[in-house]
Amino acid sequence: MSFAERLAQAAAATGAHLRAAILDLPESAVRDAMVHACDGGKGLRGFLVLESARLHGLSDPQALDAAAALEAVHAYSLVHDDLPCMDDDDLRRGQPTVHVQWDEATAVLAGDALQALAFEVLARPTAAPTDAARRLLVATLAQAAGARGMVLGQALDIAAETADQPLTLDQITELQAGKTGALFGWAACAGPRLAGADPAPMAAYAAALGLAFQIADDILDVEGDAAATGKRVGKDAAAGKATFVSLLGLDGARARAADLVAEAESALDGHGEAAESLRALARFIIARDT
Repeated sequence: MSFAERLAQAAAATGAHLRAAILDLPESAVRDAMVHACDGGKGLRGFLVLESARLHGLSDPQALDAAAALEAVHAYSLVHDDLPCMDDDDLRRGQPTVHVQWDEATAVLAGDALQALAFEVLARPTAAPTDAARRLLVATLAQAAGARGMVLGQALDIAAETADQPLTLDQITELQAGKTGALFGWAACAGPRLAGADPAPMAAYAAALGLAFQIADDILDVEGDAAATGKRVGKDAAAGKATFVSLLGLDGARARAADLVAEAESALDGHGEAAESLRALARFIIARDT
């Protein structure tokens, strides 16, 4: 199976699992908004959960709860990130953002409900082989998603918009390690945590992968096409934000992203051919146009 086929397969399985969990909720506008928020994504984080699990001897069904939980957290973060009080975006994945399709209150509640659902799904007995592994997944996802990880990164990003001085390269790297990298890190480490193995090699892979992903996003904001990306482009320059592109230039940003992909691939050396899908993911991260 090619990388593209495996990614599509994983995204379909994770998406169906998450949709089933959402549709099990009482019918409401909030439930409809949750479905809308989860439609159309590439499923990269869920794919990473399933592949890291497979690399550690677990099948897709054994990791689907973890993959769906992570995609729910990611979807919630996008719903809130798009709100007028944050990035004020009207387009996401080629569709109107939730607050545009419904209203701000529904968007806030849909994001809250997706976050809560993530932990409900992750607390299922089917989410991990042992109670200890399940508790570890719940605790580490809370850390990755909260004020130690993604939320901290978002807060730093918001603060940077009104700072007296643009962020330095080190500061942007730290910011993105939370905002983008924390969930990639959790995804990559889900497999070894489910299997009771050492997550350190996968954490090293994810650290490079997450940063490469953000650099690619910064490049797409400059060169991308809104019809292809499914969201507005040129936002960072219009807001005067410091990015990897503004600090390194396009060629420098591309070179840094390529170096990070090499780092990510090197972190998988101990896994041999079994990790080829994860190496392909790293290469895809910087070659994508969406």
